[in-house]
Amino acid sequence: VVMSVRGLARCKRAASVLKQLFVCKAGNASDDPRAGCETPPSKETLGGPPIDLYNRCVDPRELNPLDRLISSVGQALKTLTAESAASRPNPGAEVPRPELSEAQIRHAAGLMRINHTGEIAAQALYRGQSLTARDPATRAAYLKAAHEEQDHLAWCESRLGELGASPSRLNALWYAGSFAIGVAAGALSERISLGFVAETEHQVEGHLEEHLQQLPAADARSRRILKAMKDDEVRHGQAAIDAGGAPLPSLIRFAMRMTSRVMTRTAYWI
Repeated sequence: VVMSVRGLARCKRAASVLKQLFVCKAGNASDDPRAGCETPPSKETLGGPPIDLYNRCVDPRELNPLDRLISSVGQALKTLTAESAASRPNPGAEVPRPELSEAQIRHAAGLMRINHTGEIAAQALYRGQSLTARDPATRAAYLKAAHEEQDHLAWCESRLGELGASPSRLNALWYAGSFAIGVAAGALSERISLGFVAETEHQVEGHLEEHLQQLPAADARSRRILKAMKDDEVRHGQAAIDAGGAPLPSLIRFAMRMTSRVMTRTAYWI
């Protein structure tokens, strides 16, 4: 009887979490991650962006493994199906919309689709790493980085809409693969996991620099977004190194580059 009662309580708790994750999209009218929480924790005690769990704000470090798993599933569904919202202003919004030819629009859309897919993968990677991270502070840092990367996702999604293009139809595949890699990296060790973040951000930085060179000269709107994203990626990568991230073996770095190449070339068209 006791086991049945406990099982029922867990089911009700899981249903409550999933309901909130579907109803409350990332960011709301106030763009405050604490909005809607009855008793938001103070900034001094918060280990990362607060999570609206069971109708109250919770420090991510307080979640048990089941809570984290349920939250990860909900976040995955929300990332892949819900419209993204940013907590910071879109850096491209203050730039007038450029006049582009049809060929330039297709090319710019292909590049922004790649970057959108990259941010889908970044969400999955950080969520996966946070799920298996042993240190609560490191786990909170991953969730904070994912929260900041959410801005990139929203900016790219907005620019794709302006270009009349849609996100990659393979995003669910890339999310699943990146999440699995994140889970594995987080489970190995903190230094390896942080090193994986540093190498990933380094490679993303290189992709963004290439795209800044490849964008149509008139597309200052997309260029402003990519520059802001690049600044954040550099900061995230350096933070991982400062936190003790270990350099990855050359074979792993090569495999990461090859995987990234497949993803970018596919996302440009599909």
